[in-house]
Amino acid sequence: MTESVLIDCRNLAKTYQEGGNRLTVFADISLRIHTGETAAIVGTSGSGKTTLLNMLGGLDKPSAGEVIIAGENMQKMREGNRCRFRNRNLGFVYQFHHLLPEFTALQNVAMPCVLGGMAVKQALSKAEHLLQRVGLAQRISHKPGELSGGERQRVAIARALVNEPRCVLMDEPTGNLDDTTGEQVQELILELCQQLNITFLVVTHDRALAARLGRVYRLDHGGLQLESVSGG
Repeated sequence: MTESVLIDCRNLAKTYQEGGNRLTVFADISLRIHTGETAAIVGTSGSGKTTLLNMLGGLDKPSAGEVIIAGENMQKMREGNRCRFRNRNLGFVYQFHHLLPEFTALQNVAMPCVLGGMAVKQALSKAEHLLQRVGLAQRISHKPGELSGGERQRVAIARALVNEPRCVLMDEPTGNLDDTTGEQVQELILELCQQLNITFLVVTHDRALAARLGRVYRLDHGGLQLESVSGG
């Protein structure tokens, strides 16, 4: 792991106005994640984990503070530039796969490359290579409705990696799977973490998965604390 800071969020706060009430989700959160590092964010339901992850990915704006990814301030970008930056530098995996049902696994994985301007033939070639890597070589022509839950999540992981992002942000990647399938997807995530020099930041309730990542942060009562550090 290099020592360059990839994610640098400073004094983040998120509040909502509900009628006459002001709801603070979290306040004054600062976090640094280095290139190639793996980290988990844990916490109770409703603590703001997904909100924080969305801010780090430029999908939501903080009420205060700033998010700097690879030296670029996300809040200072115009929306079009922010979308292009996300496409080039960030991959996303969610609890629900969000695959496009009318497209095959191959087409779904190739989509970020095509949207980024890559030639279709090259995008499909990259997508096929990644689907082979996640163990779906025989399923590339299947549509999401023809795949199992674990297979769909593997497709989603391949899609997140296809643009060779600096960082992959995962929100409960095993949360919608049964125990056996969740374990298989967990092993795939950990294998990719070890093989690729990509930063992985995972929001999860799965303490076994969190414990196998390099750092575990707990978001609770509006604050973020480093809970543990391992060799992962």
